Amino acid sequence: MKYSKLGNSNLNVSRICMGCMGFGDAARGQHSWTIDEEHSREIIRRGLELGVNFYDTAIGYQSGTSEQYIGRALNDFAKRDEVVVATKFLPRSLEEIEQGISGQQHIENMINTSLKNLGMEYVDLYIYHMWDWNTELYDIMDGLNRIVKAGKTRYIGISNCFAWQIAKANAIAEKEGFAKFVSVQGHYNLIFREEEREMVPYCEEENIALTPYSALASGRLSRLPGEGGTKRAEEDSYAKFKYDATAKQDNVIISRVAELAEKHEVSMTEVSLAWLLTKVTATVVGATKMHHIEGAAKAVDLELSDDEIKHLEEPYVTHPMAGVMAQNKRANAAKKHVWSTGDQKIGGKTNE
Repeated sequence: MKYSKLGNSNLNVSRICMGCMGFGDAARGQHSWTIDEEHSREIIRRGLELGVNFYDTAIGYQSGTSEQYIGRALNDFAKRDEVVVATKFLPRSLEEIEQGISGQQHIENMINTSLKNLGMEYVDLYIYHMWDWNTELYDIMDGLNRIVKAGKTRYIGISNCFAWQIAKANAIAEKEGFAKFVSVQGHYNLIFREEEREMVPYCEEENIALTPYSALASGRLSRLPGEGGTKRAEEDSYAKFKYDATAKQDNVIISRVAELAEKHEVSMTEVSLAWLLTKVTATVVGATKMHHIEGAAKAVDLELSDDEIKHLEEPYVTHPMAGVMAQNKRANAAKKHVWSTGDQKIGGKTNE
């Protein structure tokens, strides 16, 4: 495994971050394809054996059971100071707003619940999961700074935002002496590269770490179209919502991934992740089977030539915003709470 400094923090993280959205009690979430605690523990243990020290979860994943599984496994298999644990909090619910719960108190309540789920005294990275249009940004940054000062998190990050949003947030933090965001977790992979327009150059300028999710486009970059298939691929309507509209143009790139995989005698997963690792600090890779984390770990050792990178990138064309970021764009226009994906409302639960 290889490691990198996480932006302007003192955290040294493995270049592969284990994404834990696939862990948790399926009966308590909106995903039928998540795996139980026994199998989650096996994958987490294997990740540790492979040198993965970076684990990403969220309070919204299966009603907190993902956090619970991870916390118990890491407590049993690792020393706390040898792993980097990240979790995320959701926007205030409409019920909280009606009850007069402030943005600061909401963040305090969220982190306390996550720490209880994890069985930990602190997290290393606390991530603002999606933009809260019903709460003043000052209140968010103040609330996050309070929990940093209280020692409940070492650093803060943000997910699913535009470059102007993190720039605005960090400007407030700098003015007020608050903690700044040190990382961004956005939607970025070989067939969705819209982050390269503004977010990537902004983060390079400010030394903010990029730790993208959907690194394999929900499995699309790990196999040829029509091959294999998983329970998630069959049942995850949200992933289809993000990618099906651009499948024809994406398949050209996917075929080139397959060509290079054959040339190097490696998996398509390794090629896709090796490309992404030339762009980012670390990438979040979801794992629900042992070979998912094993294949991801191998990617850190694959070096693609400049010509190979250009060959992979050349067919790309502009993609429309999809998923949470599309909601963010519409919310910006309407300046109101519109977090939903089709018929799935995002309140106490969340999608990535």
